[in-house]
Amino acid sequence: MAKAKAWEVTDEFWSRVEPLIPLRRRVADQTYTRKSGGGRKPKDPRLVFEGIVFVLRTGCQWKALPAERYGSASAIHARFLEWEKAGVFEALWKLGLAEYDEFEGIAWRWQSIDGAMMKAPLAQESVGPNPTDREKEWEQAPSAGGRSWCPVVARRDRGQPA
Repeated sequence: MAKAKAWEVTDEFWSRVEPLIPLRRRVADQTYTRKSGGGRKPKDPRLVFEGIVFVLRTGCQWKALPAERYGSASAIHARFLEWEKAGVFEALWKLGLAEYDEFEGIAWRWQSIDGAMMKAPLAQESVGPNPTDREKEWEQAPSAGGRSWCPVVARRDRGQPA
């Protein structure tokens, strides 16, 4: 049996993810008008999920999704936003966390966060200036010619020759 690639969703994994995916339902009291032959059928949720996993595992942009495999990248992204809003990925995270806790155990008493992952915009007031910037002069260095830049021609209309 060949090993699945990192972005391929195995049958075993899909069986755990599928119950978390919200069903797309039509509103009962709304009338839908569709031109004959217009529109496409919704994509298979497993294919959509596989496309999302592809983006997350490879780090590629949404528009770089292989269209021959997943179809429209914007459709995959729209479904990603829809599922994210519905809490699918948070539920999947909790499910994975609980499963890992059963297998290995998580030391819940000691947890930490890496503060280097995000900027602290309000920290400047409490910590002071950056130590590497203390001796810098905050004026712009002079240009190579020794004079400040100014245009060669003060003003020229487009109709005038150069």
